[in-house]
Amino acid sequence: MRDVAIVAFAQSPHRRRTDELSEVDLLMPVLHQVLETTGLKANEIGFTCSGSADYLAGRAFSFTMALDGVGAHPPISESHVEMDGAWALYEAWVKIMTGEADTALVYAYGKSSPGQVCDVLTRQLDPYYLAPLWPDSVALAALQAQALLDAGHTDRAALTAIAARSRTDATANPYAQLTGDVPAGDLLVHPLRTGDCPPIGDGAAAVILAAGDTARALCARPAWIRGIDHRIEAHGLGVRDLTDSPSTRLAARHAGAFERPVDTAELHAPFTSQEVILRTALDLGDDVRVNPSGGALAANPIMAAGLIRLGEAAARIHRGASDRALAHATSGPCLQQNLVAVLEGESAHG
Repeated sequence: MRDVAIVAFAQSPHRRRTDELSEVDLLMPVLHQVLETTGLKANEIGFTCSGSADYLAGRAFSFTMALDGVGAHPPISESHVEMDGAWALYEAWVKIMTGEADTALVYAYGKSSPGQVCDVLTRQLDPYYLAPLWPDSVALAALQAQALLDAGHTDRAALTAIAARSRTDATANPYAQLTGDVPAGDLLVHPLRTGDCPPIGDGAAAVILAAGDTARALCARPAWIRGIDHRIEAHGLGVRDLTDSPSTRLAARHAGAFERPVDTAELHAPFTSQEVILRTALDLGDDVRVNPSGGALAANPIMAAGLIRLGEAAARIHRGASDRALAHATSGPCLQQNLVAVLEGESAHG
């Protein structure tokens, strides 16, 4: 087993629209920044992996165009996942663990503004029973939120408090799309209001992974990945208990999240009701700082938001604001697939 750490993280400012930017234009500053943080050159990266969705661009293999942001030379060892960048990080972690690379560049991006995100996300659904009904992601999240309310696991005041806390914390995040007061009384799909839902926007993020002494040479305080795992639940929403997330709990157990308390948790909870579910599944107490960046309620670039949770958790360890952090990413409707990673600072190493 090798020690692998996140040694650098960079992200773009997240905006509602970036009509003037292509995917390459969106990515290049982020890639340059994350490389400059470590001082690495492109030819010193052992493996490159990206996460994105061709459905957002509306054309097949659009991710190959984004490789222009990495550079045409020198030739690279490269892979891509049609998933959030958190899963690209998992693939890169496996690559390093096998000894096939010592460093890896992982990036993700999403331009949601050109199309209708709610329509695009229906393509994730069961093609025989659900997809033909075109239920959008907000409507499905509203069903989940109502189930939580009906079961007595939360109430309207608690959801409002989560929205307010997220927007307040986001004021200290220069990359956040939404900050400040939560709109009052703006009902989207009952029981969800505007503040309970994520913004639609464009953004990109990148991290660099490194192993052992290489990580220590590149970063004063690496964020060591002590455990990482991902699990998936049944595709059919009708056979799941939407008030619980057993896949998150199982992934956390295999990642070692329950072995010792964490002080920070960056949860990919696009809806306030989903934070309630994740807190319970991960057994997070009130003493844990949840989403100090503002989380997905402040900025939710599709296919990059999960990687950003890992990056934000790592960045807090880099600057000494956290010693042991949990990072979570989700994909699919109503928390269908979940990834959990546990990160620790050098002081906790060994």
